[in-house]
Formats: sequence, structure tokens, C-alpha cells
Amino acid sequence: MELNVYNMKAKEVGKMSVSDSVFGCEYNEALVHQVVVAYLANQRQGNKSTLTRSEVRGGGKKPWRQKGTGRARQGSIRSPQWTGGGVVFAPKQRDFSQKVNKKMKRAAFVSALSARVADGGLTVVDKLELAEAKTKLMAAVLKNFAVNGKVLVVTDADDEKVLRASGNIPGLTVTNVDLVNVYELAANGKCIVTKAAVEKLNAKYGAEEVAE
Repeated sequence: MELNVYNMKAKEVGKMSVSDSVFGCEYNEALVHQVVVAYLANQRQGNKSTLTRSEVRGGGKKPWRQKGTGRARQGSIRSPQWTGGGVVFAPKQRDFSQKVNKKMKRAAFVSALSARVADGGLTVVDKLELAEAKTKLMAAVLKNFAVNGKVLVVTDADDEKVLRASGNIPGLTVTNVDLVNVYELAANGKCIVTKAAVEKLNAKYGAEEVAE
């Protein structure tokens, strides 16, 4: 299949051929959902922890006798209803991570990538270079392509000017082709990808298809 290539002024400057198995495969919603859920689960730290009544120091002595005081019976000043007492069903440290094998990750990635191509949400630019690291320059590029809301920009390598110019634009995510993942493709309705980045994706995932 072929993708149109544009310059930063949104003018078409050519076309490029890409693999159907990478940019034109069938969308597998269930698989993409599974990989996205695993990605989000793996971001969770799971390190919150509070003490149950048995773990709070002190409280071994009954605060007052059982009967005759007119007050409610109490067995420990570390019971949950006491200030400084333990927590009922206290949250404990846990591992939320989920494992996803390589073939599933690859299939989900090319599926999400192909979905962006199919719905017209992926735009290829010949290059993305800014004269200065200024927000207005990056905003002008987005305006040329008439995109707003959640937008993903994928470059072939980290560009300090592009990164700094994008920091104050709401909804804009900038990453390089080596770090882009299924979640970012699924979460952003529009994707602007440099031609060099597309070539890397095509070479990487096309080679994996041949290897399998």
C-alpha cells in the first residue's frame, strides 16, 4: 500500500510504499484492549500499605473494665474505631503487572497502527524540523494539519527543539519511534509521523513478519 507524504505546511509532496502486513492488517480490538490494559496495569506502583489492628504498636491492655463505667465496652485502643488504631481491610503492597508475549505485542501494535491508517488518523510528514524551540512554531504545524485534541507526534529520533516546543500544548504527546507503544496509538485520535519513522516501523515489523 502507499501513504501520502506531506511537508510541514500540509502540502502533499509525494508518496511512499509500505507493507500491508504492518500498515494494512485487520483490526483486532480484543487484542489491542488486552495489551492496553496490561500496559496500564504495569504502570501501577502498588506500593500503598497501611497497618491492620494487629500490626499497630500498643493496645495490649484493655482501656477500662468491661462493665460498670457507663461507657461502651472496649478491648483495645488500637481497634479501628479509635484514633491511631488499625485500618479495616488495610491496603497492602501488591504487584499489578501483567505479562504479554512478544507476538501479542507485535500483533496489537500493527493492528493499532493499521487502524489509524484506516480511519485517516495517521499523517506522514517528510520531516519535522523547527528553527527554534518555540511553542508557536509547533502550534503552527498542528494548525496546518487542522488537528486538535489528543495528538501523537512520532519522530525517528529525539529532537530537543520539538520536545521543548511541544511541552505547553495541551493534549500533544511527542515520542520517538523506538518508544511508541500500543497505548499511545490507541489513546490519540490523530498521529503525525515522520517519513523516517515510518520507514523504521516498516523495516522493523516487516522483518519480524518474515522471521515468523
